[in-house]
Amino acid sequence: MATHSLRNPHSILAALQRRPDDVLEVRVNLKGASDPWQAVASLAREHQKPVHLPLAESTRSFSKSADGGRATGNEATVREISTVSPKALFQRTDKPGLWLALDHLQDPHNVGAILRSAAFFGVRGIVMTRDQSAPLSPVVYDTSSGGIESVPIAIVANIVQAFEVAKEAGLWVLGTSEHESRSVTEVDQDRDWLLVLGNEEKGLRRLVAERCDEMCQIPPLGDVKSLNVSVASGVMMAMLTTGRSK
Repeated sequence: MATHSLRNPHSILAALQRRPDDVLEVRVNLKGASDPWQAVASLAREHQKPVHLPLAESTRSFSKSADGGRATGNEATVREISTVSPKALFQRTDKPGLWLALDHLQDPHNVGAILRSAAFFGVRGIVMTRDQSAPLSPVVYDTSSGGIESVPIAIVANIVQAFEVAKEAGLWVLGTSEHESRSVTEVDQDRDWLLVLGNEEKGLRRLVAERCDEMCQIPPLGDVKSLNVSVASGVMMAMLTTGRSK
């Protein structure tokens, strides 16, 4: 199984909490380390993981880290997460739930931000396209700030076939487009929805949109008529989860 070098302490903490066996090594300079990095080192030692000093600064670049600070050399080697099948992903309960489908999203920062929001809003799972899409890279892990650890993910070659699996399980497929007239505020919140988000530049592909049960948009209130997909997804997740019947 492949491994990733993660540099956001929140991403590493989440991995240590949920799947400590997959955290292979932690490198932290505790002298002057922030509280999250102190927590990483402490939890790693609880799980009997090796904690070493960072590699020599001369061997690494000084790029920006995912949590906004200068790269410190602190990092962890973590195995990649295990994905699930669409059939396993779409497991309903007695309460309405929300799932996401990402159709050809290519910016790893967008994917990571969506995963973080999905974890915040209790999204049940995410299905992603394999081709022409951002892979689950270290940038995605670190940008998600641990969100990737709490939301099951299925990666598929054909997202329309995944829609059929979702519909067989009792979900409704809700597409999104800035060109639609119907507002997300008009969507029935007490259904099990699979919310579909399209490519950053092109939106949903035509054949994908045609297979959606319903379509909606976020109505603009100002001069700017569109939102970044990760921002739009957060708005829609909030609209489709926080107003549900208890």
